[in-house]
Amino acid sequence: MSGGPATTKEQHISEPRINDRIRVPEVRLVGPNGEQVGIVRVEDALRLADEAGLDLVEVAPQARPPVCKLMDFGKFKYESDMKAREARKNQTNTILKEIRFRLKIDPHDYGTKKGHVERFLKAGDKVKVMIMFRGREQSRPEMGFRLLQRLAEDVSDLGSVESSPRQDGRNMVMVIGPHKKKAEAKAEERRRKDAESAGSAESASTAPDEAAEQAPAQQAAPEQAPVDQTATTAS
Repeated sequence: MSGGPATTKEQHISEPRINDRIRVPEVRLVGPNGEQVGIVRVEDALRLADEAGLDLVEVAPQARPPVCKLMDFGKFKYESDMKAREARKNQTNTILKEIRFRLKIDPHDYGTKKGHVERFLKAGDKVKVMIMFRGREQSRPEMGFRLLQRLAEDVSDLGSVESSPRQDGRNMVMVIGPHKKKAEAKAEERRRKDAESAGSAESASTAPDEAAEQAPAQQAAPEQAPVDQTATTAS
Protein backbone atom coordinates (compact mmCIF):
# COMPACT_ATOMS: atom_id res chain seq x y z
CA MET A 1 0.00 0.00 0.00
CA SER A 2 2.85 2.38 0.76
CA GLY A 3 4.08 2.14 -2.84
CA GLY A 4 0.86 3.63 -4.29
CA PRO A 5 1.33 7.31 -3.40
CA ALA A 6 4.99 7.27 -4.43
CA THR A 7 4.09 5.92 -7.88
CA THR A 8 1.39 8.55 -8.32
CA LYS A 9 3.81 11.29 -7.37
CA GLU A 10 6.44 10.07 -9.86
CA GLN A 11 3.93 10.25 -12.72
CA HIS A 12 3.63 14.01 -12.32
CA ILE A 13 7.34 14.81 -12.14
CA SER A 14 7.98 14.90 -15.89
CA GLU A 15 5.23 17.47 -16.60
CA PRO A 16 5.13 20.94 -14.98
CA ARG A 17 2.30 21.90 -12.69
CA ILE A 18 -0.21 24.32 -14.15
CA ASN A 19 -3.07 26.48 -12.86
CA ASP A 20 -4.88 24.97 -9.85
CA ARG A 21 -2.23 22.27 -9.42
CA ILE A 22 0.20 24.95 -8.19
CA ARG A 23 -0.25 24.74 -4.40
CA VAL A 24 2.06 27.41 -2.98
CA PRO A 25 1.18 30.72 -1.25
CA GLU A 26 3.09 32.92 -3.69
CA VAL A 27 5.10 32.73 -6.90
CA ARG A 28 7.60 34.78 -8.84
CA LEU A 29 5.57 35.67 -11.90
CA VAL A 30 6.90 36.11 -15.44
CA GLY A 31 4.65 37.65 -18.10
CA PRO A 32 3.86 36.07 -21.49
CA ASN A 33 6.60 38.10 -23.19
CA GLY A 34 9.25 37.32 -20.56
CA GLU A 35 8.71 40.46 -18.52
CA GLN A 36 9.34 40.20 -14.77
CA VAL A 37 6.14 40.88 -12.83
CA GLY A 38 7.60 40.07 -9.41
CA ILE A 39 6.45 38.04 -6.42
CA VAL A 40 2.66 37.82 -6.22
CA ARG A 41 0.11 35.68 -4.42
CA VAL A 42 -0.81 32.57 -6.36
CA GLU A 43 -4.48 33.69 -6.35
CA ASP A 44 -3.51 36.93 -8.10
CA ALA A 45 -1.35 35.06 -10.59
CA LEU A 46 -4.23 32.72 -11.42
CA ARG A 47 -6.56 35.70 -11.85
CA LEU A 48 -4.13 37.39 -14.25
CA ALA A 49 -3.82 34.16 -16.24
CA ASP A 50 -7.61 33.84 -16.46
CA GLU A 51 -8.05 37.46 -17.57
CA ALA A 52 -5.42 37.00 -20.30
CA GLY A 53 -6.86 33.67 -21.44
CA LEU A 54 -3.58 31.93 -20.62
CA ASP A 55 -2.27 29.27 -18.26
CA LEU A 56 -0.12 29.70 -15.19
CA VAL A 57 2.80 27.28 -15.66
CA GLU A 58 5.41 26.45 -13.03
CA VAL A 59 8.75 26.64 -14.89
CA ALA A 60 11.19 26.54 -11.94
CA PRO A 61 9.70 24.60 -9.02
CA GLN A 62 13.03 24.46 -7.12
CA ALA A 63 13.22 28.25 -6.78
CA ARG A 64 11.98 29.98 -3.62
CA PRO A 65 9.34 31.06 -4.36
CA PRO A 66 8.70 28.94 -7.48
CA VAL A 67 8.90 30.75 -10.81
CA CYS A 68 5.70 30.66 -12.88
CA LYS A 69 5.01 32.01 -16.34
CA LEU A 70 1.86 33.06 -18.16
CA MET A 71 1.57 31.10 -21.43
CA ASP A 72 -0.68 29.06 -23.67
CA PHE A 73 0.35 25.65 -22.34
CA GLY A 74 -1.34 23.68 -25.12
CA LYS A 75 0.47 25.69 -27.80
CA PHE A 76 3.73 25.40 -25.85
CA LYS A 77 3.48 21.59 -25.70
CA TYR A 78 2.60 21.37 -29.39
CA GLU A 79 5.58 23.52 -30.45
CA SER A 80 7.91 21.57 -28.16
CA ASP A 81 6.75 18.27 -29.66
CA MET A 82 7.21 19.61 -33.20
CA LYS A 83 10.75 20.82 -32.42
CA ALA A 84 11.66 17.46 -30.90
CA ARG A 85 10.24 15.64 -33.92
CA GLU A 86 12.15 17.87 -36.33
CA ALA A 87 15.36 17.36 -34.37
CA ARG A 88 14.92 13.59 -34.54
CA LYS A 89 14.20 13.82 -38.26
CA ASN A 90 17.28 15.90 -39.04
CA GLN A 91 19.75 14.09 -36.84
CA THR A 92 22.38 12.00 -38.59
CA ASN A 93 22.10 8.31 -37.84
CA THR A 94 25.80 7.62 -37.33
CA ILE A 95 26.82 3.99 -36.83
CA LEU A 96 30.08 2.98 -35.14
CA LYS A 97 31.83 0.39 -37.30
CA GLU A 98 34.78 -1.63 -36.04
CA ILE A 99 37.82 -2.91 -37.90
CA ARG A 100 40.87 -4.72 -36.51
CA PHE A 101 44.52 -4.55 -37.53
CA ARG A 102 47.49 -6.69 -36.64
CA LEU A 103 50.64 -4.85 -35.67
CA LYS A 104 52.70 -6.73 -38.32
CA ILE A 105 50.25 -6.29 -41.19
CA ASP A 106 51.43 -6.78 -44.76
CA PRO A 107 50.86 -4.03 -47.37
CA HIS A 108 48.08 -5.91 -49.15
CA ASP A 109 46.03 -6.47 -45.99
CA TYR A 110 46.63 -2.88 -44.96
CA GLY A 111 45.29 -1.63 -48.29
CA THR A 112 42.21 -3.86 -47.99
CA LYS A 113 41.38 -2.74 -44.47
CA LYS A 114 42.06 0.90 -45.32
CA GLY A 115 39.53 0.51 -48.14
CA HIS A 116 36.95 -0.71 -45.63
CA VAL A 117 37.61 2.34 -43.44
CA GLU A 118 37.21 4.66 -46.43
CA ARG A 119 33.94 2.97 -47.40
CA PHE A 120 32.55 3.39 -43.89
CA LEU A 121 33.53 7.06 -43.76
CA LYS A 122 32.03 7.73 -47.19
CA ALA A 123 28.75 6.29 -45.88
CA GLY A 124 28.85 8.81 -43.02
CA ASP A 125 29.70 6.29 -40.28
CA LYS A 126 32.34 6.41 -37.57
CA VAL A 127 35.06 3.77 -37.45
CA LYS A 128 36.61 2.23 -34.35
CA VAL A 129 40.07 1.04 -35.38
CA MET A 130 41.66 -1.55 -33.10
CA ILE A 131 45.19 -2.96 -33.10
CA MET A 132 45.58 -6.29 -31.30
CA PHE A 133 48.98 -6.91 -29.70
CA ARG A 134 50.28 -10.45 -29.34
CA GLY A 135 53.00 -11.65 -27.01
CA ARG A 136 55.99 -9.34 -26.90
CA GLU A 137 54.25 -6.84 -29.19
CA GLN A 138 52.69 -5.35 -26.04
CA SER A 139 56.08 -3.88 -25.17
CA ARG A 140 56.09 -1.85 -28.42
CA PRO A 141 52.99 0.37 -28.17
CA GLU A 142 54.77 3.10 -30.16
CA MET A 143 54.58 0.87 -33.25
CA GLY A 144 50.83 0.61 -32.87
CA PHE A 145 50.57 4.36 -32.43
CA ARG A 146 52.52 4.93 -35.64
CA LEU A 147 50.31 2.51 -37.56
CA LEU A 148 47.14 4.24 -36.41
CA GLN A 149 48.66 7.63 -37.16
CA ARG A 150 49.52 6.45 -40.67
CA LEU A 151 45.95 5.25 -41.23
CA ALA A 152 44.51 8.56 -39.98
CA GLU A 153 46.71 10.46 -42.44
CA ASP A 154 45.75 8.14 -45.32
CA VAL A 155 42.02 8.77 -44.82
CA SER A 156 42.27 12.41 -43.72
CA ASP A 157 40.35 13.58 -46.79
CA LEU A 158 37.31 11.59 -45.61
CA GLY A 159 37.46 11.82 -41.82
CA SER A 160 39.36 13.00 -38.78
CA VAL A 161 40.42 11.47 -35.46
CA GLU A 162 37.74 11.90 -32.81
CA SER A 163 39.39 9.71 -30.17
CA SER A 164 43.20 9.60 -30.14
CA PRO A 165 44.97 6.23 -29.93
CA ARG A 166 44.87 4.82 -26.40
CA GLN A 167 46.02 1.57 -24.85
CA ASP A 168 43.22 -0.73 -23.69
CA GLY A 169 44.70 -3.92 -22.28
CA ARG A 170 46.16 -5.86 -25.20
CA ASN A 171 44.56 -3.53 -27.70
CA MET A 172 45.10 0.01 -28.91
CA VAL A 173 41.96 1.84 -30.02
CA MET A 174 41.31 4.95 -32.13
CA VAL A 175 38.01 6.37 -33.42
CA ILE A 176 37.79 8.17 -36.77
CA GLY A 177 34.65 10.13 -37.65
CA PRO A 178 33.49 11.45 -41.03
CA HIS A 179 33.89 15.14 -41.72
CA LYS A 180 30.84 17.17 -40.68
CA LYS A 181 30.09 18.12 -44.26
CA LYS A 182 29.75 14.44 -45.12
CA ALA A 183 27.45 13.81 -42.17
CA GLU A 184 25.35 16.85 -43.07
CA ALA A 185 25.21 15.72 -46.70
CA LYS A 186 23.90 12.36 -45.56
CA ALA A 187 21.13 14.03 -43.56
CA GLU A 188 20.33 16.35 -46.47
CA GLU A 189 20.11 13.41 -48.87
CA ARG A 190 17.63 11.72 -46.52
CA ARG A 191 15.52 14.89 -46.31
CA ARG A 192 15.57 15.21 -50.12
CA LYS A 193 14.35 11.65 -50.57
CA ASP A 194 11.56 12.25 -48.04
CA ALA A 195 10.52 15.41 -49.89
CA GLU A 196 10.51 13.58 -53.24
CA SER A 197 8.39 10.78 -51.79
CA ALA A 198 5.91 13.31 -50.40
CA GLY A 199 5.82 15.15 -53.76
CA SER A 200 5.16 11.94 -55.69
CA ALA A 201 2.30 11.05 -53.38
CA GLU A 202 0.78 14.53 -53.79
CA SER A 203 1.06 14.38 -57.60
CA ALA A 204 -0.65 11.01 -57.66
CA SER A 205 -3.53 12.30 -55.54
CA THR A 206 -4.11 15.42 -57.70
CA ALA A 207 -3.88 13.66 -61.10
CA PRO A 208 -7.52 12.38 -61.09
CA ASP A 209 -8.81 15.88 -60.24
CA GLU A 210 -6.90 17.45 -63.14
CA ALA A 211 -8.25 14.82 -65.53
CA ALA A 212 -11.78 15.53 -64.33
CA GLU A 213 -11.33 19.28 -64.94
CA GLN A 214 -10.07 18.71 -68.49
CA ALA A 215 -12.89 16.32 -69.48
CA PRO A 216 -15.71 18.97 -69.76
CA ALA A 217 -13.49 21.19 -71.93
CA GLN A 218 -12.81 18.33 -74.31
CA GLN A 219 -16.53 17.56 -74.57
CA ALA A 220 -17.47 21.19 -75.30
CA ALA A 221 -15.08 21.57 -78.25
CA PRO A 222 -17.03 19.40 -80.76
CA GLU A 223 -20.29 21.30 -80.05
CA GLN A 224 -18.81 24.55 -81.47
CA ALA A 225 -17.90 23.02 -84.86
CA PRO A 226 -21.48 22.79 -86.30
CA VAL A 227 -22.18 26.40 -85.33
CA ASP A 228 -19.14 27.70 -87.21
CA GLN A 229 -19.97 25.54 -90.25
CA THR A 230 -23.55 26.87 -90.45
CA ALA A 231 -22.39 30.43 -90.27
CA THR A 232 -19.97 29.84 -93.15
CA THR A 233 -22.67 28.26 -95.38
CA ALA A 234 -25.09 31.11 -94.80
CA SER A 235 -22.50 33.62 -95.89
